[in-house]
Amino acid sequence: MMSDEELVQRCIRKEPQAQELLYKTFAGRMLGVCSRYTDSIEEAEDILQDGFIKIFNKIDGFKGNGSLEGWIKRIMVNTALDAFRKNKNFRHSIDIETIEYTAETNHHVVESMAAKDLVKIIKSMPKGFRTVFNLYAIEGYAHKEIAELLDISESTSKSQYSRARTHLQKLLQTEKAI
Repeated sequence: MMSDEELVQRCIRKEPQAQELLYKTFAGRMLGVCSRYTDSIEEAEDILQDGFIKIFNKIDGFKGNGSLEGWIKRIMVNTALDAFRKNKNFRHSIDIETIEYTAETNHHVVESMAAKDLVKIIKSMPKGFRTVFNLYAIEGYAHKEIAELLDISESTSKSQYSRARTHLQKLLQTEKAI
């Protein structure tokens, strides 16, 4: 088994076997990351391919500060966000001050669901909600970072997250009723 450091060095030298190993090692998990930001598996696969092109072109920028997987994941998220920014449908949103949050959190509903069912429900959310929800709740970005990444205001990020949570809770309640 090759270390991440050795794998990176061999990829910097553009060795095809090392590049193939890097791809095979991380492609499955990164496809899962990409698919959280897309409406179709085809779109996620396109983002995955674009992301790996960036990785292979920038591999010499990996300095070993943190995990290789974390570095690759960040590139994949940024590639997905680049694709998202190209789609201008997200631009209509309302300010946080106009949101009235009334839904109660139903933790027991979430706990009883299989992960694949939860992913399916999240993927059914409108793209703007889903993107902010993924960045904040799953990837751990702050609203200020999300605002910069998506070229929106911080309050819009908070608004979209609040609306996403409310929307998700309604979907979860509907799923529970079925």
